[in-house]
Amino acid sequence: MPLRTAVIGVGHLGRQHARIHSSLASEGLSDFVSVCDLSESTARSIGDERKVEWTTDWRTLVGRVDAVSLAVPTEAHCEIACVLLEKGVHVLVEKPISRTLEEADRMIAAAQSGGAVLQVGHLERFNPALVALRPHVHDPVYFEIHRVGEFTARSLDIDVVLDLMIHDLDIVQWLVGEEVEVTSVHAVGIPILTSKVDAANARIEFASGAVANITSSRVGTEKIRKMRFFQPHDYVAVDYATNRATISSLAPPAADGAWPGVHTNELEVQKVEPLRAEIEAFFAAAGGKAPCPIPGADGRRALALALRALEKIHEHTVRSGLGFSKTKQGA
Repeated sequence: MPLRTAVIGVGHLGRQHARIHSSLASEGLSDFVSVCDLSESTARSIGDERKVEWTTDWRTLVGRVDAVSLAVPTEAHCEIACVLLEKGVHVLVEKPISRTLEEADRMIAAAQSGGAVLQVGHLERFNPALVALRPHVHDPVYFEIHRVGEFTARSLDIDVVLDLMIHDLDIVQWLVGEEVEVTSVHAVGIPILTSKVDAANARIEFASGAVANITSSRVGTEKIRKMRFFQPHDYVAVDYATNRATISSLAPPAADGAWPGVHTNELEVQKVEPLRAEIEAFFAAAGGKAPCPIPGADGRRALALALRALEKIHEHTVRSGLGFSKTKQGA
């Protein structure tokens, strides 16, 4: 029997989950049962659009669905996920996994108790450029990453570190090696248009010697999603926005002994929508056909590093006298 699925929270991102749930159901890969949103008009509108049931109470889904996409505000992740997971309902929760490490631990424990899959929506791992690059990564040493977006009214309940930078904190830990300890975190940040941190820079140092310099802003004038890093003999560049990945290295020696120059290899990238790939992987894990690609422990690890960065930002603001509080930051 196909998985019975639902989407809880059909705002900006949840609507995209609903679109893909609907598409996969039309292909016979699942049974899309319902959407849920606190706003009755929103729930009804998306339910009618996708030709599924709708509800304003997620509790009514227990016993009627096997797997859900959870795209509600971060503050509600733990409450909803824990109930569903303990009932054996598989959950794909949008990042960050939760507000606190204690909440993340409760969600992980609930998944274990209910024998359910808890997958965290770190979408960039499914970016086609990064998928093509991953097999070529070995012992990265230095990362330079920029993630800048234009200001919108979305995700203002959290700081830019938990909104945007967390993508790159997850990717860097994944590429360096999840078992490699983070030894040092330095970070600065500032509120610009909101009471929370809107722009931040973090320097992450690992026990392996790798260093990552990450800049994130949600008040830019253009959209930038670029990562560059060095590893032995290679310079690697990834543009998430254009799905392009290149590896530059020294070309083979010339026969006449002349300087061989640099050879740049542009990787072949499959044209796949990352969110669809993420949801397909979730369905496969929920159906017992594949391991969970981004389990709760990975989401917790990214959150832990993000919270360390926010703590360092708070310390810097105290020293510099910028005058905004830790409470306002959301740390």
